[in-house]
Amino acid sequence: MRLRDIAQEFDSKLDDWVEYYLGNGPSLVVFLLLNASAFLVGVSFYVHSDPSLADIPTFLYPLFGDSPTALALMTLSAATLLPNLGRRVADAPVNRPLAYLHTLAFVWLVKYGIWTAVALNLRPDLYFGFTGSLLWDYWGIMLTHIGFIGLALLIPKYGATTRGALGFALVLALVNDVYDYGFGFYPPLKYDAGLLLAGITVGLSFLSVYLAAQLFLPLSERSQR
Repeated sequence: MRLRDIAQEFDSKLDDWVEYYLGNGPSLVVFLLLNASAFLVGVSFYVHSDPSLADIPTFLYPLFGDSPTALALMTLSAATLLPNLGRRVADAPVNRPLAYLHTLAFVWLVKYGIWTAVALNLRPDLYFGFTGSLLWDYWGIMLTHIGFIGLALLIPKYGATTRGALGFALVLALVNDVYDYGFGFYPPLKYDAGLLLAGITVGLSFLSVYLAAQLFLPLSERSQR
């Protein structure tokens, strides 16, 4: 089977999964609760990290808590499907504000899903292992964050984007990068990030927005469906 055929089959199965689980009231509520719970776990990490949320002005929490921000955006994005219950998920209404929300959720999930795997594997000597703590510090954190990419792939099935939303997402992602590496508030690591990780992060900002542009339908096209 050719790679294109495999991709088409995967896309078809993902369509079916989205329609079945996100278009069904009980399963959508469970999905939202799981995402909200994961958000709280992420917030707990930043409460007990060094630096912690206590060291950050409240309005800067979303820039510091990158992964919880991604999960919060995903939860809000999926919650917009609640009024659409009883209809096809693919036909969920989308307007310009929702296009911005869906695009931001996608970009943050992809960026910080990949970022976490990269950050841990730049210094595997500090993270990799099979002891009790390292099982979570490496495998648990990496695999849960790679799951962010799976969450992101759900959003284009019901969302849309615009040039403005893509540009806005890129600007915010780059502002986040300046905050993280210009002021030293990147997600807590066991080592100093340095220029390499900073450069990779900026690259991920562009990559995640590029993927959003490729995977989302433009708002004008989805509105005509």
